[in-house]
Order: sequence, then structure tokens, then C-alpha cells
Amino acid sequence: MADNRKRAALYLQDAHSLREAMTHVQAAERAGFEAVWQAESRLVREATVPMAAFASVTERIKVGSGVVASWTRNPALLAATFSTLDDLAPGRIMLGIGAWWDPLARKVGIQRRRPLLQMREVVESVRALLANQNVTFHGEFVNLDGVELDYVHQERRAKDVPIYIGATGMRMMELTGEIADGVVLNYLVSPTYNLQAMDALERGASRAGRSVDDLDRPQLIVCSMDSDRAAAIDAARGMVTQYMGQQPHIMRASGVPTSLLEDIGRVLTWPATHEQVMEASKLVPDDIVQLICAAGTPTECVEKVDHYLEQGCTCPILYPLGEDVGLMLETFSPARPSVGGR
Repeated sequence: MADNRKRAALYLQDAHSLREAMTHVQAAERAGFEAVWQAESRLVREATVPMAAFASVTERIKVGSGVVASWTRNPALLAATFSTLDDLAPGRIMLGIGAWWDPLARKVGIQRRRPLLQMREVVESVRALLANQNVTFHGEFVNLDGVELDYVHQERRAKDVPIYIGATGMRMMELTGEIADGVVLNYLVSPTYNLQAMDALERGASRAGRSVDDLDRPQLIVCSMDSDRAAAIDAARGMVTQYMGQQPHIMRASGVPTSLLEDIGRVLTWPATHEQVMEASKLVPDDIVQLICAAGTPTECVEKVDHYLEQGCTCPILYPLGEDVGLMLETFSPARPSVGGR
């Protein structure tokens, strides 16, 4: 195993039933994975219930939200929720938080104005509450008047819950470098995207008198792995296509040709139907799929993940596509000998 590959984490969305996901997390713990991150990106699966399930059937693996929306929970409730999770698995809980996204936010009545200020206020107030402080905070988005986590029977203590921001744009990346314990780097970006992310994190970190190296920088990486290379790439093509329709600005930053994005945009509407995604996916060539995710044979996936690590990622958070989750866990297990050139 290469020196820069000592860590691995698992990412789960809603592709598996909760009980099946629990078995995958247990398998990841046995394989030496350090963390599991549960998504809450769409109106499909809320993150904290699965987090509690994962924590309850494991002993060592860390459990993070990847990521909860900063707009949908009052900061006091957010702090109480993650304090409760820490009661279940002390020292193993991580709060990953993001600014959500439009048009979904608008569709449920949330106006995401001044997202940088809103994120700053939420992170600062939640951190203070988790630190067992009595908090008075009068901001534009957060208003707390003498609020604390009001423990009745349990020990009153600060909760060791690091806060990670799921940043994508460079201004949010700078804020992350300034105020967060870490960043959850996005998936379906090319490794070269990480270079500008590292620069932005460094700018923010310098404002707080620290360095980008003081931040943990795990990264979501779509991993579609199969001994059949073509099958692995095909399994990722639909997701890549849907993301091109939803987040074309990120695709441009990763080097996807504008002409292809325009072609995709003429086929996909919002929300895109499965039929539209399948039709648009016919336009996406193999090399674009492999540009922004780890897709192919186990050796190809390992090489791609290593590329992300070389560009600033500190821990791959692997999002398994396909049915053989075990193959991915085995291939990337920090507990096994080097394979595939690692």
C-alpha cells in the first residue's frame, strides 16, 4: 500500500435497505475502514436515523453525516441531535453539514440567501452548544437567547463532534478553511478540481492563523468496480449523466466540454425522469465517466483514487455502485496487503 493510502471510508445513500446497509457498515469496520458517511442530499433518506443504526451495530468505525442541510434544522435541534448520537457512540460521531441546493430548496419553500453568512452562524452556534456553553447569539439567521443543551440526568460534558462542511464552490471552500474542522470534498469532480479547492482552503485557513494541512479533507468518490470494465463504466454512466444535468457548473470546472453539457441539457428536464437520464446517457463517452469517478476494473479504480489522494484528498469516501460492495471493501481495505499497485 502506498504511504498516502492509510485511510478509507464508506459512503451510503439509499441504494440499500437500512438493514442491508448496516451489514455493509459492519463489513467495512472488519475491513479496517475508518468511517461511514450517510447521505442526506435529496428527499429520500434522512441521515441521522441511519447513523444511529450504524453506530448501534459497530464498535470502532466513525459515523458521519454526508451531509445534513444547514437550512432544515434549527441550530439548537441540530446540536441536540448530534449530542444524542454522541451519547450512543462517544467520540465516533462527525457532523457533516452543507448549504443544500436549488431548485430543491426553493421547491420546499427555503430561500437560500447569503449562504456563506448563514453557514458561519450555524457552525459557530452549533459548535458552542456542543462545547457545553450557554449560548446567546443574535445573527441574521441564528437567534439564541441563553440556550444550552439542557441535560437532566446524564453527565454534563462537552461533546467531541468535529464539524465538516460539504463545500463545492470556492467561496464556501474558503469559509470552510476558516471555520471548520474539515471539508467533505464533493464527488463527480475531476482530481484537478481539487487543486483550486486546496488553494481556496488555504486562503481561508490563513485567515484563522492555520494551514490547509490542519484540515481533514475526506472526499466522496463514486466507485463503480467490476472485473468487466465495460459493465463498471456503464453502471456509472447514468449517475454521471444526471449530475451533468443538475450541476453543469461543477462539470465545467472538472473539464467536461461545454458542448456535451449543452447536449445533455437539451434532453434532461428537472426533475429528470429515468427515461430522460437513460436517453441522455447515450451521449456520454467512457472517458468522461472515468474523468470524474473511479470506474472500471479494481486496478483502474485504485489508480483513480490514488490520483485524488495526490491532489489533496486525505481519505477517500467510497460510494459503491453495483451489487458487489464486498469487492470494493476488499480492494480498498487498509487491513489487507498491497494490491493493484497501491
